[in-house]
Amino acid sequence: QVQLVESGGGLVQAGGSLRLSCAASGRYAMGWFRQAPGKEREFVAASSWSGSGTSYADSVKGRFTISRDGARNTVYLQMNSLKPEDTAVYYCASDTNQITVRTGRARYWGQGTQVTVSS
Repeated sequence: QVQLVESGGGLVQAGGSLRLSCAASGRYAMGWFRQAPGKEREFVAASSWSGSGTSYADSVKGRFTISRDGARNTVYLQMNSLKPEDTAVYYCASDTNQITVRTGRARYWGQGTQVTVSS
């Protein structure tokens, strides 16, 4: 059983930045999803367990960066140039490989952290 603990959400103005963190209890591929009110959960970014392979949703490419600290088993999501449409609850996900995570089939999920971007 992998435990995921997220942090770093909050309220920010459009154009601002936030960094989300997700600490994991094991060494697995990890990723981020988000769910806005009234919308389905959508993929944001994912990383292999080593951090050497990453993938992003088109809507965040060039603005968000996923990275990880292997020593701390922590994955980060640096979010720059935030837009009001980025407002959502962001969830960390983890499983044995990046494809499983990226397609939303991860077995392990965090509790979510709210990100609100004001215009």
